[in-house]
Amino acid sequence: MKTSLLEGPSAALAHLGIEMTGWDRDVARFEATISPEHLNRSGLPHGGVYATMLDTAMGYAGAYTGDPEDRRMTLTLSLSINYLSRPKGTRLIAVGRRMGGGAKTFFTEGHLTDETGELIATAQATFRVRSGG
Repeated sequence: MKTSLLEGPSAALAHLGIEMTGWDRDVARFEATISPEHLNRSGLPHGGVYATMLDTAMGYAGAYTGDPEDRRMTLTLSLSINYLSRPKGTRLIAVGRRMGGGAKTFFTEGHLTDETGELIATAQATFRVRSGG
């Protein structure tokens, strides 16, 4: 994946320590080091952190234009997540892929692993490209 067009994090992603680490046509990758702020009362990363990372990676997968002056924004229409395991490592890695759709509505899938390769969650989502940029 290309790194030349990587964007800095939004305020929400920066707050959670989530950063874009790869982006190319139909695919995006985001990563975060697990920190105390991510943990639920069981001491595991909260499922909402997983959902945020997957939603973000999948949305960006359909927003790639290859031109930093042509920024495409997307809205999540539906999101379904399957929680499969807990991390064995300390770094979360979300990869989203655009699987099809048209110019305005597209379909994605995503997976969340850690640096050991443990599959933590999978997701499917539908997005709409925002009109006006």
